[in-house]
Amino acid sequence: MIRKIPANARHKAEHDWLTTYHLFSFAMYFDRGNMNFGALRVFNDDYIDGENGFGAHSHDNMEIITIVHKGTLTHQDSMGNTGTIGKGEVQYMSAGTGVTHAEVNREKEQIHLYQIWIMPDKQNLTPQYYQKDFSDAPKNILVPVASGQKLEGAISIQTSSTIYISQLESGKTIRNNLENDRGLFIYIKEGGLIINGKEFEKEDQARIMDEPEIIIKTLNGAEFIAIDVPMKLPI
Repeated sequence: MIRKIPANARHKAEHDWLTTYHLFSFAMYFDRGNMNFGALRVFNDDYIDGENGFGAHSHDNMEIITIVHKGTLTHQDSMGNTGTIGKGEVQYMSAGTGVTHAEVNREKEQIHLYQIWIMPDKQNLTPQYYQKDFSDAPKNILVPVASGQKLEGAISIQTSSTIYISQLESGKTIRNNLENDRGLFIYIKEGGLIINGKEFEKEDQARIMDEPEIIIKTLNGAEFIAIDVPMKLPI
């Protein structure tokens, strides 16, 4: 089963300094039928204006992954980590027993990023932080950037899920096998895809279950993110 959710079905929220598209219920947007996709709880497509951002706030018991597409994000947290995350970098923070952090755009240009929350396999784990640059990732494959499935090159996270990025050139195809009781979430950043014969355009979502083989094609090129998650909630 492949469920297509078009770009215009995303929930748009505009604040003084933030334009965000919530793909699942978040903050003031609540839809009981759109709370999560398996262990994937939050996916926000965020645009943060210059010299603004998220001040110090706290989380617990959530795996939080941020992927920066444009601009530079400045990070600070209660674990003592400080620094910046730029285009092509992936940031991982396991909130575990509790962590406070701030994510601010100190530059003048707007930042574009994805904010992803995945439920951990266990509660009250020790908080962790890591970041890695994937700007030179190879094309025409699924590149694992964060995984709890021991995939080479990926940031190790505390959930049996995997986040992939992919840049697919015109006419190329990727094949992927999906195990029982798992789902694959796909969100298109640029271009268009044909997934098992079904067409998707920029900023559309595919929520896929019970499809043992997934064939992902593009006619004119595409850039997208894919998230493989257990469908049975871990906690």
